[in-house]
Amino acid sequence: MSAVDYAERIPNNVNLSNDKRLQRALEHWLPAYLDWWNSVGPQVFQNNEVYLRTAISTEPGGWANFGYVRMPEYRWGIFLTDPEPDRVIPGGDHAGKPVWQEVPGEYRNALKRIIVVQADTEPASVEQQRYLASTAPSLYDARNLFQVNVEEGRHLWAMVYLLHAYFGRDGRDEADELLARRAGDADKPRILDAFNQPCTDWLTFHCFTCFTDRDGKYQLGSLAESAFDPLSRTCRFMLTEEAHHLFVGESGLERIIRRSAQLLRDAPNGDARAVGGIDLPTVQKYINYWFSYSLDLFGAEVSTNAADYFASGLKGRWREAKDFTEHSALNQTRAITHVQSGKLVDVDVPLRNAMNELLRSDYADDCARVVERWNKALEDEGLDSRITLPSTRFHRRQGIYSDSHFTPEGELISAEEWERRKDEWIPSDSDREYVQSLMKPVLEPGKFANYIAPPRRGIHGQTVEFEYVRTDG
Repeated sequence: MSAVDYAERIPNNVNLSNDKRLQRALEHWLPAYLDWWNSVGPQVFQNNEVYLRTAISTEPGGWANFGYVRMPEYRWGIFLTDPEPDRVIPGGDHAGKPVWQEVPGEYRNALKRIIVVQADTEPASVEQQRYLASTAPSLYDARNLFQVNVEEGRHLWAMVYLLHAYFGRDGRDEADELLARRAGDADKPRILDAFNQPCTDWLTFHCFTCFTDRDGKYQLGSLAESAFDPLSRTCRFMLTEEAHHLFVGESGLERIIRRSAQLLRDAPNGDARAVGGIDLPTVQKYINYWFSYSLDLFGAEVSTNAADYFASGLKGRWREAKDFTEHSALNQTRAITHVQSGKLVDVDVPLRNAMNELLRSDYADDCARVVERWNKALEDEGLDSRITLPSTRFHRRQGIYSDSHFTPEGELISAEEWERRKDEWIPSDSDREYVQSLMKPVLEPGKFANYIAPPRRGIHGQTVEFEYVRTDG
């Protein structure tokens, strides 16, 4: 490792070649990372050439270089967006003051925790999806999976850089722990529950990348408003890559929905399952499940931690600097619906304590716009059926609604009615078994599994028929 050309092996704009202390830390961490990648990263096509995008700089065109690469040889880089001259803290008690280039001692532990939780999600999703390519519906889809995987790995590098560069021995220990936890492990699971759920089919994968990665977009967006400038700049660059992950999920679900509508035209008794498709009611159940699961990732609706993070400037609201003119969030309230004595009652909550709910609301609005696009696809296919988003109260396991039960419309119901009707609203065991039964690999260029429509265009100007993964090794 001592002869590593850091600019070549680890593309970066953090002056890694001249930072001997950071080099020593990464000399220890890089082999451990590669061991992690080889053991619990993608287990299919690991040594095949894949047509991937690699970031080699933050310059225009530099963050999206396309070409064939074997995944263990992928160049995971460390990039921050260029500094914003005279940037000031966007919101909270320190709004208007110069941003921090070093970690303030009074916020050290809170800031480290924020970085570790975000960092933990990145390798977790790779672990969840490590066998998924064995049932890829096309080489195009396998390539998209791998692109998401390698970029989640790069996002881990981005957060580990912050831990190594700014948190000393504690940061190095936390970086090691990020490679020790495992998604779904009974003894040492990932921190957030959504990242311990199995991902064994492509309907789940596309729901995950659409809804759970979209949570990541909003979490990164709130951290991009941080007073700690290296974190802000790191997250702003990560957001440029996150857009592709959301595209994979949104377009993948649109293609499944569109194909279901197409198969319905020839299906006996209007049953897409009879002709090997995933019927729209089943797609709706998966959407209900993953949308609600992802809502939990924003935290409690009323949160003193969220208030403290905003007050200190560690996190901001979505687009805090651009979209708000008042940045203290003091002497303001947000109405949040609570369950009180078996009824739904709006309660005014101090705005700072409602920061999680504000971000969740922005996220839900974004998801609603995605659903509108899916419904346009159904309209284009001549179908009257429509996809809907459930209430943000539905099927929650965290926050003020977790002890109650609701219909997808948000109506309060008894535990008995939930047990009686839940298979109408979220995937049943038989639904999961059926979807899993369709998971057969299709690995001929330009061919697609029956349950998913081809994309309208290929990647980076290539055709849909392009060999996105070279299957001959």
